[in-house]
Amino acid sequence: MENVLRPVIVFGGAIVLSYVLAWALDRLLVRLDARHPETPMWGLLRSGRVPFNAVLFVALVSGFFDSTHLAKDHREGVDLWLTIITIAASAWLILRIVAAITETIATRYAGATHDPARGRRVRTQLTLIRRLITAVVTVIAVAAVLLQFPGMKTFGTSMLASAGVLGIVAGIAAQSTLGNLFAGLSIAFGDMVRIGDEVVVEGEMGTVEEITVSYLVIFTWDERRITMPVSYFTNNPFENWSRGGPQMTGTVYLQLDHAAPVTELRAQAEELIRASDEWDGRSWSLVVTDTTPSTIEVRVAMTARSSGDLWTLRCSVREQLLAWLRDKHPQALPGIRITSPQEKML
Repeated sequence: MENVLRPVIVFGGAIVLSYVLAWALDRLLVRLDARHPETPMWGLLRSGRVPFNAVLFVALVSGFFDSTHLAKDHREGVDLWLTIITIAASAWLILRIVAAITETIATRYAGATHDPARGRRVRTQLTLIRRLITAVVTVIAVAAVLLQFPGMKTFGTSMLASAGVLGIVAGIAAQSTLGNLFAGLSIAFGDMVRIGDEVVVEGEMGTVEEITVSYLVIFTWDERRITMPVSYFTNNPFENWSRGGPQMTGTVYLQLDHAAPVTELRAQAEELIRASDEWDGRSWSLVVTDTTPSTIEVRVAMTARSSGDLWTLRCSVREQLLAWLRDKHPQALPGIRITSPQEKML
């Protein structure tokens, strides 16, 4: 009977005690979160309750396992698996804590700064730092687990003996990967491009949705996602419409007949632009920029608070000017002129 009760008491007690301690910590975090609404850190730390519970449970079982008198002949195997579980749960807990800290810093900085661009810059840097820490912790955890097996220790020793050759081979094989890694760090701390920036790459316009240490995701206006290596942005030119401020200047080009009433068209364009909610009130203009034997080119320039407002403003002005010309001055629209022989002689 004693051989049955001892394991039940040890395992049952470990489960209950670890659950109670994790629950008490969770309640403490709830109270701290209620007392300090200015920071989301305490609420985010609650996501680490499960790995914290696992670490406590394994630690308690390891400490009192001898009292169960179980698997005496397999003590080394039991210790091995308990160590592996502890390493995995600890790595999980560390990643949850890092995620809570980085998200708290990003949120508090975004609320404290009045410059959205700076907020996006900090979030980009913190995102890449978090991904780097995740990669490092994962590699260390996996290595620590593998080194628990005697065969892997021998393999590791032999690997160290030829570290010079392997380093050269790995460096050549991972040249592209390492290049992307350093490019990601350059983007994060060089403020080249940030999460939320509006960019134009290879003729595609979109918003930077995600930046990792190796690739960057652009969400286009037509809801496509373009994945590109981060090294592209350090080696090739691209347009960043959000850098230096969101306000922008856009143009509308019209191909019109030589008989187009430019003065009246300018007045109509001013009326349409000033009446638009998308215009930011900074500037506008209408000028004739080019001419051909059959047409003239008219450029309407206008400013807006953001690229989205500018796109709407340009489409609206273009549509309304064409409608006005069609209704009021149809002769101003380009067409094919047919000249009679008598007119040619004159």
